[in-house]
Amino acid sequence: MAITQSLEKYQYFQQRVQPLLEIIYDQSTVQTLLKQIFEILQDYSSDFHEENLNKWSQDNILLITYGNSIEKFGEQPLLTLKNFLDKYLKDTITGVHILPFFPYSSDDGFSVIDYLKVNPQLGDWEDIENIANQFDLMADLVINHISSQSDWFQQFQQGEKPGSDYFITVDPSTDLSAVVRPRSTPVITPVDTPEGEKHVWATFSEDQIDLNFANPNVLLEFIKIILIYVQKGSKYIRLDAVGFLWKEIGTSCIHLPQTHAVVKLLRELLQLVNPSVVLITETNVPNRENLSYLGNRNEAHMIYNFSLPPLVLHALIQGKSDYLKTWMMSMPPAPLGCAYFNFTASHDGIGLRPTEGLLSEQEYWTMLETMKKFGGKVSMRTKPDGSESPYELNISLFDAMKGTVRGEDKWQVQRFLCSQTIMMSLEGIPAFYIHSLLATPNDYIKLKQTGINRSINRSKLDLNELENKLSHPNSPQSIVFRELCRRIQIRRHQTAFHPNATQYTLQLKRVLFGFWRQSIIRDQSIFCIFNLTDQPQVLRLSDLNLVCTDPWCDLISGETVDNIYSCLNLHPYQAIWLTNKF
Repeated sequence: MAITQSLEKYQYFQQRVQPLLEIIYDQSTVQTLLKQIFEILQDYSSDFHEENLNKWSQDNILLITYGNSIEKFGEQPLLTLKNFLDKYLKDTITGVHILPFFPYSSDDGFSVIDYLKVNPQLGDWEDIENIANQFDLMADLVINHISSQSDWFQQFQQGEKPGSDYFITVDPSTDLSAVVRPRSTPVITPVDTPEGEKHVWATFSEDQIDLNFANPNVLLEFIKIILIYVQKGSKYIRLDAVGFLWKEIGTSCIHLPQTHAVVKLLRELLQLVNPSVVLITETNVPNRENLSYLGNRNEAHMIYNFSLPPLVLHALIQGKSDYLKTWMMSMPPAPLGCAYFNFTASHDGIGLRPTEGLLSEQEYWTMLETMKKFGGKVSMRTKPDGSESPYELNISLFDAMKGTVRGEDKWQVQRFLCSQTIMMSLEGIPAFYIHSLLATPNDYIKLKQTGINRSINRSKLDLNELENKLSHPNSPQSIVFRELCRRIQIRRHQTAFHPNATQYTLQLKRVLFGFWRQSIIRDQSIFCIFNLTDQPQVLRLSDLNLVCTDPWCDLISGETVDNIYSCLNLHPYQAIWLTNKF
């Protein structure tokens, strides 16, 4: 009986996994690889599971933070983070994305030296698991590249196994002009080895060496790593820069079929082992390319909504909804078992490639110039023709809201709150970067210290100084933090804000942005209306076609609507959640 069950289990596994492996490797490799992967899975699951379609609800709210974004003298940062979460956010957020918490050599963690160790300057695995016991943990799988200081790359440089076979070497005379670049640095970098100088693929920097997934042993290594992260309590696995994973000379080397097959494979394996785990892809690319990572509801469970940050920023500095509304109307509902990951700021800058085809050239350059006036920087990338173009804006989102295209004004706090409320109202799961939740301004000191544009939005906050600001009711940090927490807590109880609840764009005057959400079981509707300007605006309730048999109330202000044929007066940058169930 046991042998029969084992055979049936393997056949089920083979049926799910073999077609994906055949996209990536030749047939002779696939048969061996199937057995190796099956053996690995046996250590993590005695039973295989069907898909879980109830991974999330309106209650899911994530925080994005480094392990040491908040520091306290004499205390391990991960303990400081845990204490801060317990004290200030236990009733507000449900999950936390701790950006790479491993030993690293550059890029603030995204050049990983050892995937299986916690950076001792942050804490240890016990600290990570303590956070994961109380909050849904998102862990980064930095899958495209590894630090030049890692054991694998040191083995490559010394000609030793297994690392000697884990990287991609390229003849420096090879034409790589078709390769899509996210940076202006060379795509290959020279390295000394016992066999002489070799040139290895390095998409992001000379310290971040791309791994060779054409070698199936590299895939096996990452399957083991991802399963250990799940074992340590990770509920979300973020595939960093995954779009660049597979290389093929003569192509763009981005979004290749093998890359999509690897993502599908990882989803399949996670589903077999632990169907509650969510796989999320990080692909900072134009909107259509980004959407491709949902596959046919068989690839990523979630994708970053990369077009949202620049379009919300544009709408609020221009005071008009045209481009944001057009994009939103073009966005398909997330497929069954999938969701959008909504954010307006992160540890990286505001990506500009996701605006391609969405903003006019004039509006695009006006946005860039406005951000420069507010202290922001613009990072560049090299295009296939050798020219450079803007890749991302580097600025604290709070300071990005200092004013409009007309200049700075007095509405920074209100404008910023409006931006965050738009984000948390949309279809999808909202995530707040810690420096947005805390209204952190541009960090010019860190920028000067590192010379790296992204440092402007990667502050390390002293806990005592932060708590002092939060204790002063009139400080921008206190106002923003208290009000965002209040709105988040309201949002978590509304069934119409389920990540997959119906969403319909409203046709209002251009100074307003509005959409309608309806819960999956249709027991609640919410009209989300936002004044994008620094002037009062009038909303005719007849434009919303409210049902007259229901009482209506704005959840944010608490104001009730007695006459559905009257008008609402919106203050500058006011947000309204008008609902029939409260």
